[in-house]
Amino acid sequence: MSGALDPRVRRVLITGGGTGVGADLARGFAAEGAEVVICGRREAPLRAVAVRTGARVILADVTDEGEVARLFAEAGRCDVVIANAGQADSAPFARTSLEQWNRMLAVNLTGVFLTFREGLRQFDGWGRLLAVASTAGLKGYAKVAPYAAAKHGVMGMVRSLALEVARGPVTVNAICPGFLDTDMTVESIRIISEKTGRSLDEARAALEALSPQNRLYRPDEVTSAALWLCGPGSDGVNGQAITISGGEA
Repeated sequence: MSGALDPRVRRVLITGGGTGVGADLARGFAAEGAEVVICGRREAPLRAVAVRTGARVILADVTDEGEVARLFAEAGRCDVVIANAGQADSAPFARTSLEQWNRMLAVNLTGVFLTFREGLRQFDGWGRLLAVASTAGLKGYAKVAPYAAAKHGVMGMVRSLALEVARGPVTVNAICPGFLDTDMTVESIRIISEKTGRSLDEARAALEALSPQNRLYRPDEVTSAALWLCGPGSDGVNGQAITISGGEA
């Protein structure tokens, strides 16, 4: 272990650990010597990450209260819990269905609530709760109102819970990246292209242009922030939104 992690970090649970940021978080924490448990609904990508990182796989749906309880029972006590599972969707507000609204809140907000609640319950003193949120939790973006509402909700929850635990050895924080260079963003680019008639390159350039650095952000940038929040000297960082956005938000 290089010393990037607090020595009290032994086991780390990462939801949505099969792709994108979740997969990179598994890589980063495993490289620092932590035991990593990853969960999600799709077994194949989780197993692929496990082969590369040595992570333990548990299938679970974070929107289901009973499955989240089972997830933690099977994982064993965790020192770091990272609520990373999420999903994006896009539609003009007037054409957004109730099903879309409910799905975005279930995955992106309720899933974080259930993960955090169970994670907090099983801490034995020291612990870290991290949410992988988004700059959409700090500002608005057109045509993603349910997603942005869910991420704003995550930030309200993080800030409120941080005050509840502030007198103890637990901290609660969120990492808020801009558009990431992941499969989720590739899908967003495809949807933009289909709905606007732009080419895939033009749609990607439109998302890159939202960043003052004119780029998408790398998953390993999120991992570096997460390692810092779980490292020595991070005890006073609580209730914060750590942005990875080139100055956008």
